[in-house]
Amino acid sequence: MKLRQLGRTGLTVSEIGYGAWGIGKSEWVGATDELSLESLQAARDSGINFFDTALAYGDGHSERLLAQAFGNAREVIMASKVPPKNGIWPARRGSTLEEVFPRKYVLGCLERTLKNLGRETVDLYQFHVWNDDWANQEQWQSMVEEIRRSGKARFIGISINDHQPANSLQALASGLVDAVQVIYNIFDQSPDDKLLPYCQKNQIGVLARVPFDEGSLTGKIGPDSEFPAGDFRNQYFAGGRKQQVWEHLQRLVEDTGITIDQLPGEALRFCLSHPAVSSVIPGMRTPAHVAANVKASNRGPLSAALLEKIHRHRWVRNYYE
Repeated sequence: MKLRQLGRTGLTVSEIGYGAWGIGKSEWVGATDELSLESLQAARDSGINFFDTALAYGDGHSERLLAQAFGNAREVIMASKVPPKNGIWPARRGSTLEEVFPRKYVLGCLERTLKNLGRETVDLYQFHVWNDDWANQEQWQSMVEEIRRSGKARFIGISINDHQPANSLQALASGLVDAVQVIYNIFDQSPDDKLLPYCQKNQIGVLARVPFDEGSLTGKIGPDSEFPAGDFRNQYFAGGRKQQVWEHLQRLVEDTGITIDQLPGEALRFCLSHPAVSSVIPGMRTPAHVAANVKASNRGPLSAALLEKIHRHRWVRNYYE
């Protein structure tokens, strides 16, 4: 497993990280604690040292599983997130800091996260939604400074709203944000426009989330695919979206020469081909997922010629709406 710097934090993280939403058992059907713990251990055994979770993942269940798997092992780097108080993802335009991230609420959530993780400090604490109108507000800036002084979070991050990479640049300019988490994949290449160049220039860590576009870039979702009742993907791929995904995928495969079997690994390598990316964090609910994903690390970036072809398949849409 290759390692990369997480911006200016001084933390060295595995370039394949572990996205722990799926093991929270809140919106993904099929996860079991036994299998989740096996996948966590398999990830650590494979050289993964970066694990990204959130208080909202199963109301802390994902965090507690990480504590069960790793205890207080300092070589394991933990990132978590404070959920919006109003329960709205993503943050709505015009929403206020007081209704989404009031100081007392944020500090209380941090205490809950530390209790769940069994730690006195979390390595990276992230705001789970964002509105850049808050960036220059004294209430937010003083809250961030208070968290830093407390020692309960080593570094501060933002999980940027779905498909809104530029809705963070004011916060980054404040100098108070150490890392961002953003949707970045073969279909959604929008972070390339402004966010990734800015982060690279200013040494801000980048965590690339949703590298498989919630599964469409694994090649396993076709027009007739079905998901269990209650599974998040029933919403994400509602209506004619499965057909749309399949058609776009066929054009991608035909143009690039990437086979369906190669697609998941190449999707991860696409993210890692940008030098601004510190770690890509796919979900891994089973040891088999871990084994497949870690292979991408040692294969290096994609060739310039292949990247040029992939860039032609940028697809602007928002299935979260």
